Amino acid sequence: MPAVALSHPWILQLQGALDALEKALLAGEAMAVEAASAQVQTILKNAPRTAEFQAEGSTLAKDLPAAAQRFAQLRQAVLRAQAQSQRAVASLIPQTAAAPVYGRSGQGSARASRGYLSA
Repeated sequence: MPAVALSHPWILQLQGALDALEKALLAGEAMAVEAASAQVQTILKNAPRTAEFQAEGSTLAKDLPAAAQRFAQLRQAVLRAQAQSQRAVASLIPQTAAAPVYGRSGQGSARASRGYLSA
């Protein structure tokens, strides 16, 4: 019977957090999305050292690309939901609307604005 390589505990933890994030996004629960996003960030900060990726029998190098792709897709979904929420708030309460990120600031300066650089 061939030995089945189990995923690294960190990958399993990351996948569980990504599952929670996806579930919160699908439910449209902003507070749950925020909590799940913070959990994913915490897990990413505690990533294994580079040497563990090349350790014999480690599945990190094989499992990481799929987890990274899923993270990127969920990150885009979170950013879209955030933008949609901001647009909704701005349409309901115009006083809260921030200045356009890509528009001119009216200062006449040739220097790029901070909003443009952070976009």
